[in-house]
This record gives sequence, structure tokens and C-alpha cells, in this order.
Amino acid sequence: MKFFIDTANLAQIKEAQELGVLDGVTTNPSLMAKEGITGKDNILKHYVDICNIVDGDVSAEVISTDFESIIKEGEELAELHEQIVVKVPMIKDGIKAIKYFSDKGIRTNCTLVFSPGQALLAAKAGAAYVSPFIGRLDDISTDGLNLIAEIRHIYDNYAFETEILAASVRHTMHVIDCAKIGADVMTGPLSSIEGLLKHPLTDSGLAKFLEDYKKGN
Repeated sequence: MKFFIDTANLAQIKEAQELGVLDGVTTNPSLMAKEGITGKDNILKHYVDICNIVDGDVSAEVISTDFESIIKEGEELAELHEQIVVKVPMIKDGIKAIKYFSDKGIRTNCTLVFSPGQALLAAKAGAAYVSPFIGRLDDISTDGLNLIAEIRHIYDNYAFETEILAASVRHTMHVIDCAKIGADVMTGPLSSIEGLLKHPLTDSGLAKFLEDYKKGN
């Protein structure tokens, strides 16, 4: 399973990269705004700054919703850096754009996916990644993990190469459950990754080892 971090915070991206397990980054306009990154030029520069930190794919989201504008914006994003994956919303013109980008060799991440049918369309159009938002489904008392399982089943049936990117991951157990189901990628906050490090028996065991070492020296 690949680990992506879902943020525009450069310090957190660097911290995850230094941990040695980071495979990529996902961002969106809301995350950019949260970091105070506004204005087209500043946003484009920030994407490049992120690419210069990580080795893997960086999803950069279009804000347009009509076909021609999505194409124009997506091509501009793709030209920024070879690691950029154009993030396109799951709408009719988005699917058309994903097909266009796929034919042009531009990789895409179909975002805001909430059903198996949407994921099937994204794969048919040639998306490199599909992003089902499991946390947002959980928020409305719907099983987000079941959606991952359904998409996995469909993709395996037809050998689709589109990678399932579990998005809106909220906590460490989301990561574990997505890994069990077979998600190709998870993207979440740094805390969801660092949470995998923690176990009380590890802490108590290390404390005991250090205590015994001090007694003998």
C-alpha cells in the first residue's frame, strides 16, 4: 500500500518524507487556503515546492467545472512538473476530460467519488487514480470501507489499472482497514501515518529495557 499525505503544509510533508515511507501527496483548494496560499501564481509555485520535497506523485486539483476550462487548467498543471497528477472532479465534463488527458498521456486522479458506478466510469475513462472519500461517507452514517471493497471487486473483475486511492482518511484504523480490503493507496493527515508507530506494549517494553540497562551500568 502506498502512503500519501493529504496536506499543503510543507513542514508536515517534509516530516513524512523524512520518515521514509511517503509515496506522494494530495492537495486541494481548501488545503491550500488553510495554509494561506492564495492567488494562481502562488498556488502553482507551491505545487512545485511540494514536488521538490517528495519523490512520488503530487495530485493538483483543477477548480474548473466545464470541459474546455478543465483541459486548459489541467494541461497547465501537468506542465509544472513530471510528478503532477491532475485531480479532476467526478462530473460529466470531468469524465470527458479524464479521457482526453488519458489519450494525451497526462495522468489523472478522479476525486469526489462516492459510489461504485462513479469509480467504474473513472476507470473506463482511464484515470490513474480514483479517490473514494471514505471519511465523508462515514460522516453521514454510510460505510465508506464497504465502498472500497466494492470498487476493489469491480476493478479486479476486469483488471482495471486504475489505483484505488482511499481519501478522506481520518485516523489510523482507517489506514489498517483500507490495507486489509486492498486499497492501493491511502491519503490522510500525518497523524494517521504516525499513529501506526504507537502501541502501549512497545512503550512499556522499551521503558523496561532502558530501566534494566541503567541498573547494569
